[in-house]
Amino acid sequence: MYLYLWYFIIYAFIGWCTEVVYAAVSTGKLVNRGFLNGPVCPIYGFGVLAVISLLTPVKNNLLLLYAGSVVLTSVIEFVTGWILEKAFNNKWWDYSEYPFNIKGYICLKFSLAWGTACLLIINVIHPMIQNLTAYINIEAGKVLLSIFLTIMAVDVIATVQSVLKLNRQLKQINEMAAKIRSISDDLAEKISEESISIVEKGEELKAAIEEQKLAVSGIIEEKLLEVEGTIEDSKEILSQKFEEKRAIIRQLKNNRDEILNLSFFGERRLLNAFPGIKSKHYKEALEDLKQKILRK
Repeated sequence: MYLYLWYFIIYAFIGWCTEVVYAAVSTGKLVNRGFLNGPVCPIYGFGVLAVISLLTPVKNNLLLLYAGSVVLTSVIEFVTGWILEKAFNNKWWDYSEYPFNIKGYICLKFSLAWGTACLLIINVIHPMIQNLTAYINIEAGKVLLSIFLTIMAVDVIATVQSVLKLNRQLKQINEMAAKIRSISDDLAEKISEESISIVEKGEELKAAIEEQKLAVSGIIEEKLLEVEGTIEDSKEILSQKFEEKRAIIRQLKNNRDEILNLSFFGERRLLNAFPGIKSKHYKEALEDLKQKILRK
C-alpha cells in the first residue's frame, strides 16, 4: 500500500504536468489544469495504478498491453466523467466534436493516445519511478505521504465547495434571466391585448358607418369621441405599465449583473481548467458567466 500511494501521488503529478503542457501547446496559455487546485490530477493516478496492477503480468505482450490499456483507461475516464456530471450537474469535458466518441466522455483519439502513453509508462517510466521510491527512507516517506494526502484531501473539500458555489451562482443567474423573460413576455402580452382592443373599437365604428346604422351625424361624432377617449386611456395605461415593467426589468438586470460579477476562490481556475464545461441545467447562465469571468 505504501508504494502504491507513492505511485498514485507521483503519477497524479505527472498527469497534471502533461495536462498543463498539452494546454500550453494547444492554446498558447499557461493554465492550471485538473479538477483540484493543487498540481495533481487524481484521474491519472488512479488510471496508472489500475494499469500497473492489472496489466503488469502481460507487459511483455505489447499488443495485449496496448489493447488492455486502451480499454482500461477509457473505462476509468468514462466512469469519472459520468460520476462528476451526476454529482455536480456539470459536464467537465466533452469529446462530442470528435469522431467515435461515447456520450462525449471518451473518444477514440484520446483512448488510443492513453494506450500509447501506458506502453511508455510500463516499460520506461515506471521502472525509474520504482527506483526513485526505493531510495526514499520509509519513515520519512510515510510522513511525506501523510502531508501530501492531507493537502490533497483539503484541496478536494475546497474544490467541492467551489463547485457548489458555482452551481448556486448559476442557479441565481438563471432565475434572474427567467424573471426578466417572464416580465417581458407579460408586457408584450398586455401591449398586444390593448392594441387589439383599440383595433376592435375602430372596426366597430367602421362597421357601423358602412352599414349606415348610425345615420345621425351626432351619434357618429359621439362614437368617434368615445373611441378617441378609449385610445387615450389605453395609451396612458400602456405607458404606466410599460414604465413599471421597465423599472422592474432594469432592477433584475442589475441584480443579475451583480451576481455575474461575484467571484470566489477557485471559480476562475475551474473555468480556465475546463473551457468546455457544460451545465446540465443552466447552459445560458454558464456561457454568460464564462464570458464575464474569463475576459477579465
